[in-house]
Amino acid sequence: MQHFLTTEHWSKPDLQQILDFAKDLKQSPIQPLLKNKSIALLFFNPSLRTRTSFEIGIEQLGGHAVVLQPGKDAWPIEFELGSVMDGEAEEHVKEVAQVLSSYCDLIAIRAFPKFVDWQKDKLDTLLNSFAQFASVPVINMETITHPCQELAHIMTLQEKLGDLQGKKYVLTWTYHPKPLNTAVANSALMIASKFGMDVTLLCPTPDYVLDEHYMQSAQNNCNQNHQNLTVTHNIEEAYTGAEIVYAKSWGALPYFGQWEKEKIIRDQYKHFIVDEKKMAMTNQGLFSHCLPLRRNVKATDAVMDADYCVAIQEAENRLHVQKSLMNSLVNHHSS
Repeated sequence: MQHFLTTEHWSKPDLQQILDFAKDLKQSPIQPLLKNKSIALLFFNPSLRTRTSFEIGIEQLGGHAVVLQPGKDAWPIEFELGSVMDGEAEEHVKEVAQVLSSYCDLIAIRAFPKFVDWQKDKLDTLLNSFAQFASVPVINMETITHPCQELAHIMTLQEKLGDLQGKKYVLTWTYHPKPLNTAVANSALMIASKFGMDVTLLCPTPDYVLDEHYMQSAQNNCNQNHQNLTVTHNIEEAYTGAEIVYAKSWGALPYFGQWEKEKIIRDQYKHFIVDEKKMAMTNQGLFSHCLPLRRNVKATDAVMDADYCVAIQEAENRLHVQKSLMNSLVNHHSS
C-alpha cells in the first residue's frame, strides 16, 4: 500500500514526477482523473487552505469529497489499541478506517499534536493508525509533518529558480505569541535537503533546534547531495547570501507541555521577525511562509507585500500538487 504520510521515504524522482504533473494540471486544471472516485477528508483541527484546496481539487478532477470533523459532525474516535472505551470516544479507528475504506478511494487526515508530551506526539499515532487499518491510500494533511505543503513549496521554488541544487536555503524561526506545531519546519528541513539545497536552520537558542529525527534525516540528505546542514543562532550569518528564506514559528521541544516557562524564553526573541533589513542581506532572496501568518509579528507588511514574497503562489500550488498526488495514489492503488 502506497500512502503519503511523509516525504521521507519517497525518492526525489518520484516526488519530482508528482511535481511535473502538477505543473501540467496548473495549465489544464479540469480533467476527469478522479471521475467516480470518493475521498474522505477528516479534519481534527481547523483549516482554510488545506480544506479549500482539497475540496476544489477533487471537484476539478471529477471526484467527490466527504468532509468529516470527528467529535463535531462525526463520532469521536479512539486510537489506543486495547483500550477500555468508557470515555468520550464512540468508535475505534479500526472500524472507522475499514468502513471509510469500503466507501472511499482515498482517506486524508489533518490532526495536530496534543502539545503535552512530545514523546507521545512524535509517534503520530492517529495518522499511523489510519494507515495501518485502512485498505486505501492515506494522505497526511498535516500532523507532525506537512508533506503536501512541502510539495507546494518546492514547486514554487522551482518555478522561480529552476534547479535548486546548491541554493542557500534558510529556515528561520520567528516569534509567535503561542507555541506552534513543528510540522512545517520539520517538513521544510527534509524537502529542502532532499532537493539538494544548502540548508541553514536559524533559531534563537539550542532549545529551538528541531527533533533529532528530522535533523538526522536532513543531514543524511545533505550528505547524499554533497551539501551542508548548518545550525546557527546568528541572524546575520544566516541571512547573508541566502537565496530562499522560509519562516515558521514553533515551540521549543524541551519545554513541551510547559508552555508558560517556554513563553518566557520565546518572548525575548521578537526581533527574529523577517523584515526588509534582514532580506537586504540576502542574495536577492525569495521569502515564503506556509500561511496563516500574523503580519508585523512573523514578518513585516513590507516583506509580505514585496515582489520577492511567494507565499500566495505557494498557497495556490497546494491545489495543483494535491491533485497530482491524488491522481498518483489512485492510479498506483488501482494497478
